[in-house]
Amino acid sequence: MTSHAITSLAELEALYAQPAAPSLSKEVDYLHPHYRAFIEAAPFCLLSTVAAGWAECSPRGDTPGFVQVLDERTLLLPDRRGNNRIDSLRNIVADPRVGLLFVIPGVNETIRVNGTAQISVEPALIARCVANGKAPTTVLVITVQSVFFQCARALIRSRLWSADAQVARQTLPSNGEILATLSENAIDGAAYDRELPERQRNTLY
Repeated sequence: MTSHAITSLAELEALYAQPAAPSLSKEVDYLHPHYRAFIEAAPFCLLSTVAAGWAECSPRGDTPGFVQVLDERTLLLPDRRGNNRIDSLRNIVADPRVGLLFVIPGVNETIRVNGTAQISVEPALIARCVANGKAPTTVLVITVQSVFFQCARALIRSRLWSADAQVARQTLPSNGEILATLSENAIDGAAYDRELPERQRNTLY
């Protein structure tokens, strides 16, 4: 830790102005219809979890509305097919606190939701979340404690939706290259890259 590290709330708060009224007024403890409209339009969100001093953030995505509003204080987030690491789910078993950040293509504002989650295999909830004929393994039942919109500055600064800001995937290391290097070639990187598109198509749900 450097001598310039901030280690107390008093030090931190001295650096920043008091939040303006809109920054506080926008936060509610339920899913207001305005916020519900954003969530139902979002095809992508980030799920953050914590456990035993460890924090994790994981992407979640599907067609808009894949995170369902069950009622004004409850969201349903299906756990679609993935890599079976289940990092987020492991954390939730240990500590139910979660955070969600909803992102809508072309929209610079995001929606932040904080609350707690339970992992459910209730048949009725699983059935609600079937997509492409495939049921999720589990569904997160999220109890909402806080909801508010995040202003557009971060996405404006990043130019996230600008076509001329897009990065060509081939300019970065491929998944296969990463795996081959980190596994010291125990994994055939070229084969992994070659087979990946078809594997993704066949295992999307």
